[in-house]
Amino acid sequence: MAESRAGRYYCYREVLPFCAMVAVECTNVGVNVLFKQATLQGLSYYAFIVYSFAVSSLFLLLPLPFVLRWSRGLPPFTVSLILRIFLLGTIGFVAQLSGYKGLEYTSPTLFSALSNLIPAFTFILAVFFRMEKISPKSSSTQAKVLGSLVSILGALIVVLYKGPTLFSGSSSNVDSLKDSSSQQNWVLGGFLIAIEFILVPIWYIVQTNVIKEYPAEIIVVFLYNLCGTLISAPVCLLLEESNLSGWRIKPDITLISILYSGFFVTGLSSLVHTWGIHIKGPVYISSFKPVSIAIAAAFSAIFLGDPLYLGIVVGGVIISIGFYSIIWGKAKEELSECSSSQTQPASKSHPLLESYNVKDSSETSCNDC
Repeated sequence: MAESRAGRYYCYREVLPFCAMVAVECTNVGVNVLFKQATLQGLSYYAFIVYSFAVSSLFLLLPLPFVLRWSRGLPPFTVSLILRIFLLGTIGFVAQLSGYKGLEYTSPTLFSALSNLIPAFTFILAVFFRMEKISPKSSSTQAKVLGSLVSILGALIVVLYKGPTLFSGSSSNVDSLKDSSSQQNWVLGGFLIAIEFILVPIWYIVQTNVIKEYPAEIIVVFLYNLCGTLISAPVCLLLEESNLSGWRIKPDITLISILYSGFFVTGLSSLVHTWGIHIKGPVYISSFKPVSIAIAAAFSAIFLGDPLYLGIVVGGVIISIGFYSIIWGKAKEELSECSSSQTQPASKSHPLLESYNVKDSSETSCNDC
């Protein structure tokens, strides 16, 4: 009986989050490729953001009555909680506004390479807000600090250095993308994408705080997308009022990209990330970002005809080295804390970047850490 419970617990805590995160990274890369194709067909990127939030809200609205019926004992909504969810919507909207504009100027491969900055920025922000412990003599702290600096260095290489073309796509879209792939637009797009990946760790931090107080993922993500829709619709209409034709949804790749983004990315991906934050913590969620580089490079070459540049490869490798240095430091820190918890079982407060779903010591052992 005990072994069966341990097996179910391991599956829920380790196997299921792993499979979910890999699947989410694949879908996130897919929407970037579809977005590039849709904008080439004339869809405004402002319209794309609004439609994605709206489709996601409708998608999450369907199971909401059942979730509310099954949910018992949830805390009441407070003004503070509602304001934080509204803040999540604002951060998510601004992040998408920057990220999709940067993607319009660059490529999905660059987008995926720069996404590995998320763990570094998460760690830096957590230290700034005193949510992460710093011990200069500790090897785990040194690894995390060094990894953050190396990741930022790799990002600068990816953005500022294009280098020679290692692989040229054969798609007819290459000529259409030459203007947006110029060095000036490439640098501007890279910095816009970097802004998104500064905002994403802030979103993780606020979301972790919200889900700790109100542990109902579907309700929180629905309200986040609803706030995103209410914020993005008037702002995007104001910014794109001179190009109303860009809001037209055509029954082609435009419609497919909007439905795909709303269902899989803005909706399902946000839901899985929120659940993963609740189960494993923000750093675990970001640990799957390097997977997206190879997926994005293959998708971009096959479906968009994007060329693969030396700067992306070199910078992506450097970012990944820095990223895994952060993960190694965090894993060593968690093992150390798990060992000390056996000798000192008294309760303590866990830093933000750890899992917030810590089980009672009678149900788990140090091997589960």
